[in-house]
Amino acid sequence: MMRVVILGCGGSAGVPQLGGEDGRGDWGACDPSEPRNQRTRSSILIEQDGRRLLIDTGPDLRAQLLATGIAGIDAVLFTHAHADHITGLDDVRILNRLTGKPIDAYGSPKTIEELTLRFDYAFRPWKPPGFYRPVLVPHQVAAGQDLTIAGFPVTLLDQDHGYVRSLGLRIGRFAYSTDVVAMDAEVLDRLKGIDTWVVGCFQRQKHATHAHIALVAQWAARIGVRRTVLTHMGYDLDWAWMQANLPPGLEPGFDGMEIHPAS
Repeated sequence: MMRVVILGCGGSAGVPQLGGEDGRGDWGACDPSEPRNQRTRSSILIEQDGRRLLIDTGPDLRAQLLATGIAGIDAVLFTHAHADHITGLDDVRILNRLTGKPIDAYGSPKTIEELTLRFDYAFRPWKPPGFYRPVLVPHQVAAGQDLTIAGFPVTLLDQDHGYVRSLGLRIGRFAYSTDVVAMDAEVLDRLKGIDTWVVGCFQRQKHATHAHIALVAQWAARIGVRRTVLTHMGYDLDWAWMQANLPPGLEPGFDGMEIHPAS
């Protein structure tokens, strides 16, 4: 059975954001006494039959893996190259040590280009023994492509993230779509038949680069998905408020949440 772990479900600044009256965090509309309102930057891990695929390496990666007891991966897929999705990349060196091998890294040509510019040392050829730095093997992929990553049959989806494109993915009856504000009809059609969808929803009202509640509900209805779990949520979205007010079929994710999609 496939297991999906939401490592983090927060927006680019996390929840709480830096600041607040006492300097200990700005919670916005979120109740600080609710643990599920504390959100690290968005990332998931997909696991089945001992194989693990990590989606993005945000700045909270180390803490996320420790909190969920994950001590190894087989590959990483980058949705795009924004800082909140890549700046934990250096922690991959410990994963290299734990697995004893270089790790395959997948992303669009633009994303791989950005990664090799910012983390050039991670993409140099490995000279064994040891991993004093991360060692990633780059693979350029494209939206619309069907391929196998770490043994998973992955369909890559094109997403409009406002000023850039991002990659969504489908594996069987599960799909993940973070950092998206628009999807064309073809992509929505490729999502039909899924059972569970983890999708970015930044706030209650419209946003220039991220989907909001009404838009996600519209997409979910068109796809016909049974369960829609929100991620990449900002401090506008309080857990209890969402539990009481989200449309049927939608629910908030939380850091450490485990999902077992129908096969």
